[in-house]
Amino acid sequence: MDPATEAGVARLKLAWWQEEMQRLAAGAAVHPISAYLAALPRAGAVDFIPLLTAVNAAAAEVSGAPLEHGADLEPQSQALWGDPLALASRLAGDVPDEASLRNCTVALAAADYLAKALRDYRREARAGRVPFAIDELMTAGVDNDDLAADPPPPHLQSYLQILRGRAARYFEIAQQALPSAQRARNRHLLVLAALGLTHLNGGAPPRGRRRLHDMLLAWRTARRAHP
Repeated sequence: MDPATEAGVARLKLAWWQEEMQRLAAGAAVHPISAYLAALPRAGAVDFIPLLTAVNAAAAEVSGAPLEHGADLEPQSQALWGDPLALASRLAGDVPDEASLRNCTVALAAADYLAKALRDYRREARAGRVPFAIDELMTAGVDNDDLAADPPPPHLQSYLQILRGRAARYFEIAQQALPSAQRARNRHLLVLAALGLTHLNGGAPPRGRRRLHDMLLAWRTARRAHP
């Protein structure tokens, strides 16, 4: 999905993964990662179709299909990241409260989508993709040239600041969505939310020290998840 990847190559690889996810769902996986997932103790109790849906969503994004409306953000991001994250939780153990897990993954996926778009929107625009909702861009008076401009014009800066606040709220919702009884089991989701919020706010140190900073933050977050 990276804009630097040649579009034809990306489509070929995603087409192969679409076929592989169909094989995984049918119990005939061939890739080592897929075979590993299929061999997990709880593999027979979960539906792997969300992984196929995720690859289909990635393929649509690579093809240049934009978000038409702001309301499309949560369904698209949930297909790309949220449902696979929920699947990972189901593979790890029983999920007594599916509603809370979904609330967490919906918010985390939307936050991740916005954070990635905010970080890479200029590269995406120069590759012919529009990562933001078309109706919101039109309302904000932002066009394609604005998205590719460096630095961004004032009206685009205002729109980006709104999105940054929206992403932060999504990360915070994800952190609060799980009841105490589920936080330890799903601490991986809490770690992702904590890391995402820190990076969004520019709280991480320079790149050379970021790995250690992230490791410490992940450890503290996971430890706090235990009652």
